[in-house]
Amino acid sequence: MFQYFPTNYVWSLAVCGALEAGAKIGEIDEACRPLLDVARQGDDPGTEAFFHAWQSMADKLIVLAEEDEARGRRFSAGEKLQRAALYLQTAERLQAHGFAPRKAMYRQLLDCFQRAQVLMQSSCTRIEIPYAHAHIAGLLVRAPSAPARSPLLVMLNGLDSTKEMIYPNAITQQLTQRGISVLYLDQPGSGEALRLHGLAAVPETEQWATPVMDWLQQRGDIDPERIGLAGVSLGGYYCPRAVAFEPRFALGVVWGANHDWREVQKRRLRREGENPVPHYWEHVRWVFGARDMDDFMAIAERMHLDGVLDRVRVPFLVTHGEQDKQIPLEYAHRSYEQLVNSPDRELKIFTEREGGVHHVSLDNMANAGAYIADWVAERLGGRTG
Repeated sequence: MFQYFPTNYVWSLAVCGALEAGAKIGEIDEACRPLLDVARQGDDPGTEAFFHAWQSMADKLIVLAEEDEARGRRFSAGEKLQRAALYLQTAERLQAHGFAPRKAMYRQLLDCFQRAQVLMQSSCTRIEIPYAHAHIAGLLVRAPSAPARSPLLVMLNGLDSTKEMIYPNAITQQLTQRGISVLYLDQPGSGEALRLHGLAAVPETEQWATPVMDWLQQRGDIDPERIGLAGVSLGGYYCPRAVAFEPRFALGVVWGANHDWREVQKRRLRREGENPVPHYWEHVRWVFGARDMDDFMAIAERMHLDGVLDRVRVPFLVTHGEQDKQIPLEYAHRSYEQLVNSPDRELKIFTEREGGVHHVSLDNMANAGAYIADWVAERLGGRTG
């Protein structure tokens, strides 16, 4: 994995995530070079400096976009605003929950992202699915040459990602090129659901997956028999659980097999493996609405797939990077082995030969994303060439 910060895995992971989503290395270097010494202090110290560095680059792009728009160069303005939104998201997601400026930054990035889609005449459409006292927001991208009722892959976030972070990645174009529309969701515990509506994550993901499926079944532009579900990182727990208890999903895919998240927490308490974000324990208590560590660990104890996966009776793809430093490779084998009733199960370990060996392939998502897109297209009636 590209280590911009040689001694800081978490910050380097953030850089890789930004690059995969369309960041420019020159802009990253301009923002991050002053942080090299600070990064040596560890993940948590210096995150405020990280915040301001990325914010400064976003602010610069916003001004440049305004100049483009004033000259009628709307596509150019939109491209810059989409990168600005990405840089704001990169800064926001690494901050402690109690860091007050992150709230305003989150709303700013949503505004930048939405303005970018309008200026670029993007096919990305915002949707809202009623849920609880609010709604679950998503980004729907229709495949350009799909039939009137197209197959669809719903993509779930991980612990700390959002729909705006995943959408710009290559897999959007890879899926839509193959005739598969895609819906990126901010499910409870992530993105807007958590930040704007206080909807915490729940281990029983079918609680919100079934209302999502009910909503999708009513749309005239989606084939109700060809709706798949995929999850990245912690979505590698959410997705299999949802598919197991919501049989209307036509298939499932995990990008990072998060089979036993309860054990991951125990390992992290022992300082085994890497964390995805600074201020980790504060972050997970916020995501799950936990009162304290005891409450959080009690919730985490319910988050495993043992005794669940035998309920899955649709095709299922388990993928994992062989050098994942967050989630043990053994979990991919456990998930695959327990999918005993899936009529079409596959285990794909990404190796150095094809790249994508680290967590959710953030070292190289292109080949891994193409593999997933091909597998989905072959089973949902898309095309691979």
